[in-house]
Amino acid sequence: MLSRAPRTAHLVDGDQVTTVPAGQVRPGDLLLVRSGETLPVDGRVTREPALVDESVVTGEPLPSERVADEEVRGGTVNAGGPFHMRATTDAEQSAFAAIVRLAGEAQARTAPFVRMADRYAAVFLPVTLLLAGAAWWWSGDPVRAVAVLVVATPCPLILAAPIAFTSGMSRAARRGVIVRNGASLERLADARVLLFDKTGTVTEGRPRLGRTAVAPETSADEVLRLAASLDQVSPHVLATAIVRAARERGLRLEQPEEVTEELGQGIEGTVGGRPVRVGKAAWAGEGAVEPDWVVRARAEGARDGMVTVFVGVGGHLRGVLLMSDRLRADAPRTLRLLRLAGVGRAVMVTGDRRDVAERIAAHVGADAVYAEQSPSDKVAVVHAESEHAPTVMVGDGVNDAPALATAGVGVALGARGSTASSEAADVVVTVDRLSRVAESLAIARRTRVIARQSAVAGMLLSVVAMAVAAVGLLPPTAGALAQEAIDVAVVLNALRVLGRGRHELLPALRGDDADLVRALEEEHARLWPRIEWLVSAAGTLARGGPDTAATAEAVRVFLDALAVHEERDERLLYPRVAEALGGPDTTATMSRAHEEIEDLSRRLRTALMEAEHNPDDRQARSYAARLAVELHAVLRLHFTQEEENFHVLADADEESGRNDQSSGEPNSSTSAGSTRTGMSRRTPRRPW
Repeated sequence: MLSRAPRTAHLVDGDQVTTVPAGQVRPGDLLLVRSGETLPVDGRVTREPALVDESVVTGEPLPSERVADEEVRGGTVNAGGPFHMRATTDAEQSAFAAIVRLAGEAQARTAPFVRMADRYAAVFLPVTLLLAGAAWWWSGDPVRAVAVLVVATPCPLILAAPIAFTSGMSRAARRGVIVRNGASLERLADARVLLFDKTGTVTEGRPRLGRTAVAPETSADEVLRLAASLDQVSPHVLATAIVRAARERGLRLEQPEEVTEELGQGIEGTVGGRPVRVGKAAWAGEGAVEPDWVVRARAEGARDGMVTVFVGVGGHLRGVLLMSDRLRADAPRTLRLLRLAGVGRAVMVTGDRRDVAERIAAHVGADAVYAEQSPSDKVAVVHAESEHAPTVMVGDGVNDAPALATAGVGVALGARGSTASSEAADVVVTVDRLSRVAESLAIARRTRVIARQSAVAGMLLSVVAMAVAAVGLLPPTAGALAQEAIDVAVVLNALRVLGRGRHELLPALRGDDADLVRALEEEHARLWPRIEWLVSAAGTLARGGPDTAATAEAVRVFLDALAVHEERDERLLYPRVAEALGGPDTTATMSRAHEEIEDLSRRLRTALMEAEHNPDDRQARSYAARLAVELHAVLRLHFTQEEENFHVLADADEESGRNDQSSGEPNSSTSAGSTRTGMSRRTPRRPW
């Protein structure tokens, strides 16, 4: 965290700009923040609009735009062009410095943890001494006391329990989870309350294209292709998402020419001889009045929490790209597995807006939501929840570090998260799978059970042997051999932790089966935009007009591709999933959904033919539109269920040492020089 703290500031005095240590900045100073630099202190924007990456402080993956007189926070990164700000704090009082202090104070206040072995030893030691003394007093023979002490083996405590917890740490490491020490694993086994961040934890933490709204008689693929071609030269986080979406759909991109970017507006250039602009609506449409379809797209983005990026071609708005931070496919299932493992309460703690947070919380099944929380607010929530039950906090950002250090057990998602969160946490998940959190809890619970078995069984055997020695039936030499036998038995039992428990690991598909699932995931990525487009197609069919025939043909092309995909699912994927999950009944409901999709597709084809043969029949068009909307609803539910329940089964072979990383770019800070926005800090974002 300290390595990310700002070191210098550019002080503006008239026409002079002087570079000074950040510690010399005082409230009221006018500062210049260059592209890609970290803001040295908190302040207010004075002139130019600013584009700020606040992921370090808030955890949000998308940069925010700030205009004159709006606040900016120290420790965040300038993701746009240079701007001026008026300092309102010094470096020691900035938001970033407060996070560093919070993390340090939380770690300093952590109470010492009394290990299981220590608690048992507090009973076992006095019992041993009393029994030895009683044997000597009763018999008058000190050899009996020696025999009792020889056979009173402490190995179940000083060897078996630590071996069990060390084996549990090794078992977790083979699943891509690093546990700092045995005490952390033991505390994890006690956890009853789960607290978790939103962005990057239960969501992917990076923007993805959700839907493309286009002007009449305009191809959605062509709009995306032109925007992605232009965005190839932009370092903006949204540009990266747009290019990735185009490539996932197999679109052929061109090299743009005459590219320029304008701060706070967007990017423009020439693609295939056509002038293209991507950014804000007024910029992309060159100030033209927004048509009705743009108004509807903007309203949809606001309603569903999506970021809107506008695409203009030849001076006219031709498309709106709706971007979202999608829910992780394995998030709902992970929460369910954690509840089965003994977590009784799940709480979302996030810095995001309440409406967005509540929508995500409903999807994953959280019991409570704390939204718009600062790092200090998160610490307060953790303290409050820890008063009632042992807690585990899951997060990935610098802003989560104080809460991770405060919780009973802090779990950091380290595959794409910050180094600060990983260093503050007790457990670090090194692969990009949220489900590993549930596996870690299962491993911790099984480890504790076996450690307790080893310790209790070893002590009971020792007590029996001590009783036999106390009555004179077990001399010291034989007692020493009995002690070694007890030691070996409990240590071997402790080593069982290295094996797989019955309920420890999730079912997984590996090798060729995992490759099949990933191929079908790519097909999902290509089909999702068409599924979302069905609603727009239904509107076109209902209205009628010159676009009806082209829309009907596009729907038929989509239905053909959908039929091929569903047939592959049923023939190739489902038998393998059924085998992994334990029988054909596990996929029966999903197969029933395939039948419903096939029936709706057949009826929609027939309705489209009737609408084309009778273009003036409003009832026929309305019926086709209704079927398209019904198919859209069924497909959204079906695809989401497949991704949540089946696609998460694709796993790497743990024994081969391969990590199952996702194929996306890391959630890093926006690169310097990015100047295009199309959003503000109040822009709603779609949760999935």
